[in-house]
Amino acid sequence: MNPGPPSSAEPGRLPVPGDLEPIPGQLALPGMPSAAEDSGGTGGAGGQLTLPGLELPAADAGDDDPELAAVAAELCGLDQDGSLMAAAIRGALDMLLDGQHTGRYRWDQLHKTEKTHAGTLVEIALARVLRLADGAALDYTIAGADVDCKFSHRLGGWMIPPEADGKLMLLVQASDEDGTWSAGLLRAAAENLSLAGNRDGKRALNERGRAAVCWLHARAPLQENVLIRMAERDVAAIFAAGSGQQRVNELFRRAQRMRISRTVVATVAMQDDYMKRVRGGGGARDQLRAEGIVIFGDYAGDQVLAAALGLPRPGPGEFVSARLVPRPVEPADGGAAYARSIRLAGADWLLASAADPAAAAPALPR
Repeated sequence: MNPGPPSSAEPGRLPVPGDLEPIPGQLALPGMPSAAEDSGGTGGAGGQLTLPGLELPAADAGDDDPELAAVAAELCGLDQDGSLMAAAIRGALDMLLDGQHTGRYRWDQLHKTEKTHAGTLVEIALARVLRLADGAALDYTIAGADVDCKFSHRLGGWMIPPEADGKLMLLVQASDEDGTWSAGLLRAAAENLSLAGNRDGKRALNERGRAAVCWLHARAPLQENVLIRMAERDVAAIFAAGSGQQRVNELFRRAQRMRISRTVVATVAMQDDYMKRVRGGGGARDQLRAEGIVIFGDYAGDQVLAAALGLPRPGPGEFVSARLVPRPVEPADGGAAYARSIRLAGADWLLASAADPAAAAPALPR
């Protein structure tokens, strides 16, 4: 469980020159200490208010609910850095989009019934990676407690069913548009829920409920979907290419210096053998070298070379493409003399600028 930001002031501490007084009614950005924290937790009428639902958990979160604290401790022990949960959520979203067969890559491309199914896929994926046991009446048994899992694409958009009233909730949210995911725990007590429900009796969190969520991971990075980060004209040009190989080539031309996941390659290729469209031996790695474009993968050597050029380091199942040019013997300007370079095939290579003419690049060592 991530504790809230530490207090920046101690009781009885004399003011230090440069300390700023909070502006009455000012909203504190998530992660910034509130006035209550700055004054040792006493609060005050002129304190800074944190937006409801965006608070990081306080260090003593769960003290009033030992069962919630035990569940939080168990989940943190199973996945301290959140990497397992992040991968499970990413996989569930990718399975729902099914880009390899549909070419879809955005949440708003899903049908309403598919969006409803997202919660089930996330629930199953989390149970699998964390090896959570089935609950007696709800989704999971964690630290001996029944816990229900709810997913929402929008932070605060969870709907709590009647059977979960008074029970512990694992609330999960993820958004490709924001590039973040969150997971927290909450007791679905009456004071945390809206009075009115929908036709199924499900109720949303009220303001108090949103503020009471004990976050395990708040706005953590979600593996990037590069197609969402690209300009629409570039994405349109990629999908307009005639064949899977041509689309993959265009992807690596237009998404240079950005992490590209295997899922994005599959979405663009829309073929069963999509990885063949990247590899050497006729794939994009070979076809784009004539344009000076090299494709770094998740090999250890590729990661070192990419980092040496100041490029994003490809993670597992990721690629980063970039156009290179040989370092000139006598640079026309001083910048090239000090630019980062890597040694390939006996020559030094730099990242190309838009003004640099294309030059065939060597193959990366294997």
